[in-house]
Amino acid sequence: MMQFAKKSLGQNFLIDHNIINKIINLIRIANKNIIEIGPGRGALTEKILLKKPKSLILIEKDNFLYNELKEKYQNNKIIKIINFDILKFNLEKIIKKNTVVFGNLPFNISSQILVKLIKNKKWPPDYSDLIFMFQKEVAEKIIGKSYGRLSIITASRLNVLQSFNISPNCFFPKPKVISTVIHFNPKKKLNYKIDNLNSLEKVTNIFFSNKRKMINKSLRNLLTEEQLDELKDISFNSRPSELKAEFYYKVAELFEKK
Repeated sequence: MMQFAKKSLGQNFLIDHNIINKIINLIRIANKNIIEIGPGRGALTEKILLKKPKSLILIEKDNFLYNELKEKYQNNKIIKIINFDILKFNLEKIIKKNTVVFGNLPFNISSQILVKLIKNKKWPPDYSDLIFMFQKEVAEKIIGKSYGRLSIITASRLNVLQSFNISPNCFFPKPKVISTVIHFNPKKKLNYKIDNLNSLEKVTNIFFSNKRKMINKSLRNLLTEEQLDELKDISFNSRPSELKAEFYYKVAELFEKK
């Protein structure tokens, strides 16, 4: 029985085996701990299992799919299935060292899930790789083709290793948009001292909500006169999109000291 995808959960099931293999082959799975967010009907799960992981945790919010997966894998000792909303779940608690996290993410919350993992309290985190699927438009914001808040926040802690696009024909039901898979790994060494990533979120939010305006006013709202002196090599007449990510890391660092 083919369950109808729920629009409210942003469900589109990946059905193309060539694409599933391409995703799986981005990384060595044998003997590794794997987490899959939003396994759906288990198309990716099946292929992961063929590669003999050490352990596999599936996190599925949809009750119907959760029960279906539970029944399907009830005799498999390496699989643990969790019925929970990923945005409310403490993922950090269950991630073992060098875990690979896969996710064919619901488009409506994909960037929130990514930011949740970037905000890991422990850094470097216990995950070694993230392999996530996004709507192409969101992926371009993450990678920096469309420069802004999401690319600045992502680049603060993650490296983008590779990405490729997927046609709507590879899904059921067929989405109206092209998808993009991105493979990330965490930056081991960070070149700035931002204690709380919420500071960077706040700073980028202030600048990019007025992205056509010069940065002068926003800067003066965020920092003291003394701190502004530390940015004297920056033109205060610049617009947010004209400045590199490093500028925002520096401002967030100063903002925390204030």
